[in-house]
Amino acid sequence: MALQRKMLGDILVENGLISEEQLAQALADQKMSKEKLGRILVRRGFLSEDQLLEVLEFSLGIPRVQISRMNINPETVKLLPTTLISKYRILPLSVNQGRMTLIMADPLNYQAIDDVRLSTGMDVVPVMASERELESAIQQYTALQVDSKMEKLLGELNQYNYGSVLEAQSTEMELVDDAPVIRMVNSLLKQAVQGGASDIHIEPLEHDVRVRFRIDGELWEVLSLPRKSFPATVSRIKIMANLDISEKRVPQDGRTRLIIDGREIDFRISTLPSIHGEKIVLRVLDRTNALMSLEKLGFGPANEQRIKSLIKRPHGMVIVTGPTGSGKTTTLYSVLTELNDPNRNIVTLEDPVEYSLPGITQVQINTKAGLTFPAGLRSILRQDPDIIMVGEMRDGETAGLGVRAALTGHLFFSTLHTNSAAGTVARMVNMGIENYLLSSSLAGIVSQRLIRRLCRNCCQPYELDEETAIQLNMPDYTGKQFFAPAGCNMCRQSGYSGRMALHEVLGVGPEMRRAITNKIQSEDELEEIAISEGMITMSRDGIYKAYEGMTSLEEVMKGVLLGG
Repeated sequence: MALQRKMLGDILVENGLISEEQLAQALADQKMSKEKLGRILVRRGFLSEDQLLEVLEFSLGIPRVQISRMNINPETVKLLPTTLISKYRILPLSVNQGRMTLIMADPLNYQAIDDVRLSTGMDVVPVMASERELESAIQQYTALQVDSKMEKLLGELNQYNYGSVLEAQSTEMELVDDAPVIRMVNSLLKQAVQGGASDIHIEPLEHDVRVRFRIDGELWEVLSLPRKSFPATVSRIKIMANLDISEKRVPQDGRTRLIIDGREIDFRISTLPSIHGEKIVLRVLDRTNALMSLEKLGFGPANEQRIKSLIKRPHGMVIVTGPTGSGKTTTLYSVLTELNDPNRNIVTLEDPVEYSLPGITQVQINTKAGLTFPAGLRSILRQDPDIIMVGEMRDGETAGLGVRAALTGHLFFSTLHTNSAAGTVARMVNMGIENYLLSSSLAGIVSQRLIRRLCRNCCQPYELDEETAIQLNMPDYTGKQFFAPAGCNMCRQSGYSGRMALHEVLGVGPEMRRAITNKIQSEDELEEIAISEGMITMSRDGIYKAYEGMTSLEEVMKGVLLGG
């Protein structure tokens, strides 16, 4: 049955869900933002997404589905080019007798229906799903799928005559825009971005080349490339990053920027020689996902209040700690965005500069030219700064200059690799900072690490038994409801979708200052003092977030020690 071509606004007005005035406001907004009308209406609070879907289901006779309960065959997803899936935010559900059932957030998008019909040669039967569910499903299904376009490219790679490229002496092939290697690399990068990958690993093995994506902190194998295409692939990526294609004996680092789905995406590229060739890792830097407000970083209410109090100080040193890849830079960028003001001179010193921050002077480390962290920091102090951010304190000289900056009226931010907030004090002393200087300059420490979020579509409730509660040193939670991962179509059967941070925020109070001055370096003693001054430990933060259903106790245990 062909869809009756009606306008969404008319349907909503006819059903009394919005007024003519509200529709006019939304349409005026749409002219400026080019946003979907339904999304505007929901964003403005004129109606809820459930109300929107209910009226469309009733008025048009289009059924609504819950994707988490649907069994979507990956082979069915492959029938539709990822370009169409990404463009229209749609997902094939099933195919039966030449008819494709198509999941849509906007079933009135007739252009999408027509394009799918032309692409597949099938009749299209639309069904509806919530935009949130659909977006999550698209990300999950497209991230690890080798679609028909990529399969064709892999076939071309196998058939291509690489010639002298195999000896990595010629780059003519890489410079041809329609060469299969170029198209394969571009498709791979686009797939990684659309699938929410943070890193792309291209690893030469003995007989083939393995490609893996890191999604939500876990590595997933995506596809295998023909071994003979690998030299050309390496050359292509090196050319994109302006690296030396003839040098294979030493590691190289570079970066490139591409426009993908209308967004500027940076890729930080690292090569590493191995026995089977150069391994390549590309870090995906999506500015839209990285530059978030403090409210969106997942701080608990108490921790959010404490960090906002810390960064409002006129001077002092604030250190963000955690393991590699724990989101320290993201936290600092959020802090700087919060503090960014025309009346403040904010200067950063980074290696490398990951994202461009409007209105902030960002300096890139260049060791070959003599621009090191200490040299750069000395120069910044002569630039009349109000706020300074140094990407990482790697040595005692940089730490000493940071202390000097904090003592001379500047607000100074930096990062360290330590396991806890309290452990940072001993680390700073070991770097050569005198205790009396540290106690005078240190304002606070934020420690964090990333864990996975529970998939809200499949998580299962349970009551915590007494034995486990005692074992985890949380007897007060005996009999309380927690949630465990189950696995569904929305989370690749992992039970988790997305990541979040656990935090502890140490504000240096009078007792902590006295302890640092008196050279108390025991991590346990310092932590007890910090708790007495209001710090919530990372384990307590994890338990709170598990109790709220954000993650599982199992995942918290992986991130921090419970019961110890």
